[in-house]
Amino acid sequence: MNVHFIAIGGSAMHNLAIALSRKGIFVTGSDDEIFEPSKTRLEKQGILPASIGWDDCRISKNLDAVILGMHAREDNPELLKAKELNIPIFSYPEYLFEQSKDKIRVVIGGSHGKTTITSMLLHVINELKMNVDYMVGAQLDGYDCMVKLSDDAKIMILEGDEYLSSPIDRRPKFHLYRPNIAIISGIAWDHINVFPTFENYVAQFDQFCSLIEPNGLLVYNTEDAEVNKLGVKYASKINTKAYSTPEYVVTESGTKLFYEKESFDLKLFGQHNLQNLMGAMRLGEAIGIEPKVFFKAISTFKGAGKRLQKVFEKNNFVMFKDFAHSPSKLKATTKAVKEQYAKRNVVACMELHTFSSLKKEFLPHYLDSMNQADEAIVYFSHEVVKHKKLEPITKEQVQEAFGGKVKVMTETSEVLNYIQNHSWDNAVLLMMSSGNFDGINYDDLAKEINFV
Repeated sequence: MNVHFIAIGGSAMHNLAIALSRKGIFVTGSDDEIFEPSKTRLEKQGILPASIGWDDCRISKNLDAVILGMHAREDNPELLKAKELNIPIFSYPEYLFEQSKDKIRVVIGGSHGKTTITSMLLHVINELKMNVDYMVGAQLDGYDCMVKLSDDAKIMILEGDEYLSSPIDRRPKFHLYRPNIAIISGIAWDHINVFPTFENYVAQFDQFCSLIEPNGLLVYNTEDAEVNKLGVKYASKINTKAYSTPEYVVTESGTKLFYEKESFDLKLFGQHNLQNLMGAMRLGEAIGIEPKVFFKAISTFKGAGKRLQKVFEKNNFVMFKDFAHSPSKLKATTKAVKEQYAKRNVVACMELHTFSSLKKEFLPHYLDSMNQADEAIVYFSHEVVKHKKLEPITKEQVQEAFGGKVKVMTETSEVLNYIQNHSWDNAVLLMMSSGNFDGINYDDLAKEINFV
């Protein structure tokens, strides 16, 4: 087979391209920009485009399929040529479904917790040496490719993003997977540029539930009001299994979890993480992993990449980085760190980076989201706001939206100066962003910090 990727450099796209190449499919691709780590990974696999840019000469009748990435536009010359030649065009979720339609599909959905739950489930599966295929939207430690496709695996684990599938397919990605087993971890309004109202956003999860295969299973979080409503609604239509935060105590090395009169020592911490863990356990149970076997196997799990990931620790100072950017994620992450380090000074620093977070109308949703921190810093760039073609916002508007004692900064140098000149005796630094604070290198920053 010959498959061409339009916008091959994307996070999910380049992983799928590598997976197909490893499966023996002849893969080509194009993009108008390819950044690291995609560039090196594609080059190593031998499928990095020879030149950057679009060229409709790459499209011919020899192609069996074109996979279209979200980064491309509707008027992309390669896309137009593929349409002209009647070559089958897929979004990557459509293609993943085609590759897994004869497998048991386990789809992890939710506004937050998807990557963590997927990571937990895959960690246990690997510990137990089970053979599964998978697709994860984020890079996880220990993997050189976040998509695996094989002919012999009977199960496919899919992280189910609710964002749009492609420029010409406006359906949420997770609507295309038709799960046999599904989970919804939480619903908190996101992607407001696509889903203009909360009701419209919730409706996407309702439809996701309606697309679960007959006799399928919905695992749902009872502690999220909207998710619980869906669990109750679908209980008479499909199989359902509820979960919630387990009984636990904080320990010096992480957490002690209690389940059915037994205790399990874990390296991870935080109520939200433990809630996700119970969801992952229920998914494991649905594919044949006994709960106590699951908890023993998860004891070596340290966390998903960029999800409360420890960057540095020395003496009585520790630094974490986290992907948190929405109000619910900020609140859960900050709370988890303060609970674990109750006697330390917790400094939480976050970057407003996404379209939703920088939109003036959405800012009030951040009220009190960082109150658990002893000190809170919010950074945003006027240039990023301008680049996203949004209405300008001011420091005062951000301050009012977050409330509390939040310090608002608009220059990276200001953030760095604050951190470098701060005393970090008996303290925790939590850096949260879906971006990169205009290129701050967390490892270098940790080395520059004054520990005494």
